[in-house]
Amino acid sequence: MPDFSLECAHTGLVCGVDEAGRGPLAGPLVAAAAVLDRDRLPASLRDGLDDSKALKPARREDLLAAMENSAAVRLSVAVVDVDEIARRNILGATLAGMARAVAGLGAPPPTLALVDGNRPPTLAPDPPCAVQCVVKGDARSLSIAAASIAAKVTRDRIMVALDARHPGYGWARNMGYGTAEHLAALRTLGATPHHRRGFAPVRAVLEAAQPAIPGV
Repeated sequence: MPDFSLECAHTGLVCGVDEAGRGPLAGPLVAAAAVLDRDRLPASLRDGLDDSKALKPARREDLLAAMENSAAVRLSVAVVDVDEIARRNILGATLAGMARAVAGLGAPPPTLALVDGNRPPTLAPDPPCAVQCVVKGDARSLSIAAASIAAKVTRDRIMVALDARHPGYGWARNMGYGTAEHLAALRTLGATPHHRRGFAPVRAVLEAAQPAIPGV
């Protein structure tokens, strides 16, 4: 279970940073940053926060609502759309989203960002914020776990809303990941504006839909 060990090893203000949605074929990527007041955090959150992937959807929703209503929690969320993913590639989009999420925390800015993963974003608040990458950080740090929940719930809500606008792909269930249902619909219905055209399965569908050029 995550705890405050990593946060307590630093004397300044620490935030946790995580993202949701690097792997799907459709929808945005969402990054989030969280600052937790270790002295005032309610026991229900201290004991309940965990890697978002280890929690059921309803539990994630409840924890996000509790964080949003707690004076001991500061959250910031950044949404990176498919156009920016195409321009930057998925790694660049992830790092840019993380940087925006940290900047969105406002004042006072963190002096250290604990970032889930092994690739550090470039953070430039004033004063500069140091970065510590933490592999499997959402299972080790409560701040990263809080960010992982905020990112995951926000992205899931977006995908449910997009599913209502683009039925047939099963996004309310698969959240844009390349499940058999989603891939079958992609071949049948084609790509939407929310599909990531640089991702191989989507690109293959688009290329197959191109009319043959005579003589080529």
